[in-house]
Amino acid sequence: MALTLIFVSFSKAVSQSLDPAFRSVLLKGIGLAIVFLFLVFLGMGHIASWIFGSSLSLPWIGSIDISTAVSIASFFLALLLSVFLMVPVASLMSSFFIDDVANAVDRKHYPHLGDVAKIPFSQAISETLKFLGLIIFANLCAFVLYIFFVPFAPLIFWSLNGYLLGREYFQMVAMRRIGRTEAKKLWRKNIGTLWTAGIFMAAPLSIPLANLFVPILAAATFTHLFNQLSHVPYGGTNQDPAQ
Repeated sequence: MALTLIFVSFSKAVSQSLDPAFRSVLLKGIGLAIVFLFLVFLGMGHIASWIFGSSLSLPWIGSIDISTAVSIASFFLALLLSVFLMVPVASLMSSFFIDDVANAVDRKHYPHLGDVAKIPFSQAISETLKFLGLIIFANLCAFVLYIFFVPFAPLIFWSLNGYLLGREYFQMVAMRRIGRTEAKKLWRKNIGTLWTAGIFMAAPLSIPLANLFVPILAAATFTHLFNQLSHVPYGGTNQDPAQ
């Protein structure tokens, strides 16, 4: 039952990605992710140039332009690091588009629920930064497990970030209609289903380039899951999101 609900919710999210309102948010999200990864790419290049200088002399090869070599190496390194970087990026991006994605989903699939007031940006940023700090700390600690349990590293990565991102995205979506307190209660009540959904969202984050699409699709998927699990009464917001 839980897997069916997750699959149906994700399928609806993917199918709506072609809608103009949804597509514009999708493109903005991808653009933000690309900009962030590009800045990381530039930063690594500047750091390497500062360490090695403008050129490097290698035996039998001679002098090579360090900027060119670093640019090529940094590009592939940035793709590799995006597997880990896209997790905090996905968390950080939630404060920028969660309302737009959720509203687009609600208008198309749940128009009877009515509109809700946007979560104040300051509150959205505050909630996101709390989750972001937790995600960064948890993933840094998890590197120890990756080293000692190498064959299970992907499963640890997906399980950990599936829990963290699933919790963040679901609570951010739920807060729009039932407030923070009730959102946490609903998360705990359905933690098995929502954690599983989070794992399905976290797994593609480990695929370079494909991971650019995940944050938007995750926001839409958890909007569907919230509306199916909460049975929110008709007519819009039930509580102040801050409560």
